[in-house]
Amino acid sequence: MRHFRQAIGWVFLAAGLSVFGCATSEDVRILDEDTRRLQLQVNAIQREEDLLKKELVALQKKNQEDMRKTQEDLSGLRTETQRLKGDLFLQLENLRSEMRTLSTGIEEYKEFLKRPSKEIERLKGDAESRMKGLEERWKGLEERQKIVEEKLRETGDRLKGLEGKTAELTSKMAEIASRSAEMEKAAPAKEPLLEGKGGLTSMGDRYRDAYETFQKGNLEAARKKFEAFLKQYPNTELSDNAQFWIGETYYLKKDFEKAILEYEKAIAKYPEGDKIPAALFKQALAFLELGDKTNGRNLLKRVIERYPHSDQAEMARKRLETIK
Repeated sequence: MRHFRQAIGWVFLAAGLSVFGCATSEDVRILDEDTRRLQLQVNAIQREEDLLKKELVALQKKNQEDMRKTQEDLSGLRTETQRLKGDLFLQLENLRSEMRTLSTGIEEYKEFLKRPSKEIERLKGDAESRMKGLEERWKGLEERQKIVEEKLRETGDRLKGLEGKTAELTSKMAEIASRSAEMEKAAPAKEPLLEGKGGLTSMGDRYRDAYETFQKGNLEAARKKFEAFLKQYPNTELSDNAQFWIGETYYLKKDFEKAILEYEKAIAKYPEGDKIPAALFKQALAFLELGDKTNGRNLLKRVIERYPHSDQAEMARKRLETIK
């Protein structure tokens, strides 16, 4: 536009010079050349202006098209957003429904856990009462217990060789049985024959027969034989063993409630017997099998406290480590 104005100025200047007649022919020629040059510049500027206008129009159209596409994309995005919101809301409702169902199930399970069988509750109550009675009895036996523990410490090596001792005891029992048979022959009126399968005639024979039956896995028959043994020999050095094995027959049949009661008989009737640590330990295992961790844990601790050097104490320590 600036060149265009200059060209107009030169045109007016040329016209003025022509009017006043002061310009020479050379000046007129130069003026004509300048005028043509200026006209060319004006034409070029005009073309450039037209081109810019076309580009502006094209750019405006492109911007409008881009705006239209943007509006369409935005509209589509809004629609998709609404759809996603709807889907999310539906999924959230489903999740809430599942959580409510799960919560209801958990509450029902909690209520179920609060309602154990009356029989188990009764057994637990009986066991707790018996244990309280035992604790009271043990309070009066502290000094005797210390003596027993000292004796146990002195005979630790003998306890570790329990299997050898058992074999020796079995041999002695056989010898006793043999002597008893000889005595019966010499003086039959002093010891009447005891009825029993296979003609068993002595304490040792009857106990060994019951124990061998137990080892063969015939639990019912073994229990009956041990019970018959206890009726005939209620207070002998083998009576506590027989009572313990009766508890074992119930334990192996997974009748843990009865096993607990039979172990308790071994503990209560034979407080000085060799089987008390084993009976306490197996009582603990039976309670754990019933899901009663409290009584099971307490009995295991009692084995460790009362019989710290026994094999059962070592097993009780390992078992305690597994209880959560």
